[in-house]
Amino acid sequence: MEDRKLTVRAVERALDILMCFTKKDDLGLTEIAAEIDLHKSTVHRLLNTLEEKGFVVRNTSTEKYRLGLKIWELSAHLSHNDDPAVLLLPQMEQLRDRLGETVSLYLRDGTDRLRIQAVQSNQAIRRVAPVGARLPLFVGASSKVLVAYADETVVQAVQNSPDWPTSVDRDAYVQQLQEIREQGYAISYEEREPGASAVAAPIFDRNGKIAAALSLSGPVSRLNPQNLHEYGPILIEAARDMGMMIHLG
Repeated sequence: MEDRKLTVRAVERALDILMCFTKKDDLGLTEIAAEIDLHKSTVHRLLNTLEEKGFVVRNTSTEKYRLGLKIWELSAHLSHNDDPAVLLLPQMEQLRDRLGETVSLYLRDGTDRLRIQAVQSNQAIRRVAPVGARLPLFVGASSKVLVAYADETVVQAVQNSPDWPTSVDRDAYVQQLQEIREQGYAISYEEREPGASAVAAPIFDRNGKIAAALSLSGPVSRLNPQNLHEYGPILIEAARDMGMMIHLG
């Protein structure tokens, strides 16, 4: 029984190492050890195993690690039957072509949101949205949509998070969530980063539960508050159609 526990712990630590690469492409041994709070010798042994199996690759000149081809080999065998990132891509491209801005798809993961798909705008000045980016649920149109339609336990977890930013007023945030539920979409104007704005709508699964957030984002020079509200109903309609195509949750 003790050996089994140690084996599970080793797997957890190895997975923790792999998850470090969601924040940065190249990482050194010291960086990884500090991130997951483990001794460097332990991390080094785990990295050696991951390298042997092809899950990470070490750059001998910089002594930094990056994800290996084995990760991409595994991802290629994901089932596409229920994968919204694959199923909804054509509809996202159509929305991008119609409105001319970057379209993203987000899922909630705990008190974060994860961008699982993005279709970049074709305009010279555009909002670049890297797939795989993990963002907090405190600010941003997609964040507020994912919280507004979530269970009360999720709402409370977000509001009571020790990472809640002092720049965000909790009472105003609660009022925003109510407004989002009433109008069916959320907007953000330079909330998360200067010069960027977005509008987002919820995608519900066949059980009527919030499953994802569909977002349109771009520079404030093109997406001003008036445009954002004009695009809100368009996002609602697109999200409704997408919800009919998938089964999440």
